[in-house]
Amino acid sequence: MALPIIPVSFIERRIYLIRKQKVMLDSDLAELYGVKPIRLREQVKRNRERFPKDFMFQLNDREINIMVSQNAIPSRQHLGGSLPYVFTQEGVAMLSSVLRSERAITVNIAIMRAFVKIREMLAPHKDLAEKLDALEKKYDRQFKIVFDAIRQLMKPEEPPKQQRIGF
Repeated sequence: MALPIIPVSFIERRIYLIRKQKVMLDSDLAELYGVKPIRLREQVKRNRERFPKDFMFQLNDREINIMVSQNAIPSRQHLGGSLPYVFTQEGVAMLSSVLRSERAITVNIAIMRAFVKIREMLAPHKDLAEKLDALEKKYDRQFKIVFDAIRQLMKPEEPPKQQRIGF
């Protein structure tokens, strides 16, 4: 039975930047794998030695509140009442060794492609920033305004602040 192809854009929307790392929530991964979040966490706990801190970590209350306030997740209840785990790209790859279904293999391939695509999208900006630094060192201060303006244009747009509704 052929499994449906998961669009990379669907997965990209579930990759978050937390603690300067691109990660995915355990609940999102469980949904993609077609298992309940509690079952995914059970498998991880049974194989804890496969998931060092740089592969997986647990969010704290402050991080969850930030995700809710930025509409990354609809509410704390969305997480099922427990502090969620998040998995880095390496942690997601390791999940394929503990979740051994055909769907897990297909999902892992799609997730790896999404992480690679995001990395490719960010790489040109890093290269441009490095080139700007080199140019700035080469030219005198009269061009500082130009360099500052270019850096402002390179910054990602911050989401607009939402007005509170009600009292």
